[in-house]
Amino acid sequence: MATKKVTVTIPEDLLDEIRAEAAERGLSAYVAEALRFKRDRDRLRELSDWLQEEHGSLTEEERTAAFEELDELDAEHGRRRAAGTRGAGEAA
Repeated sequence: MATKKVTVTIPEDLLDEIRAEAAERGLSAYVAEALRFKRDRDRLRELSDWLQEEHGSLTEEERTAAFEELDELDAEHGRRRAAGTRGAGEAA
């Protein structure tokens, strides 16, 4: 995979925390994973907005179910990250 070096400005305290967490994976890998995660969440938000425009707002029950599923996906992501594995279809 091709990579490109960029310069970003990050608050020093946040950088210290990230470096401590990133440890063996390295800062670049940690930041790339975080950016992919954010990009995916933004895409989901766009899809959600489009679906609401097309089909109307969610009921409170549908909204609760969606947030529960997102919590489960976040937990699975955390487990995979901790185990250092990727599931089928998961971004590298």
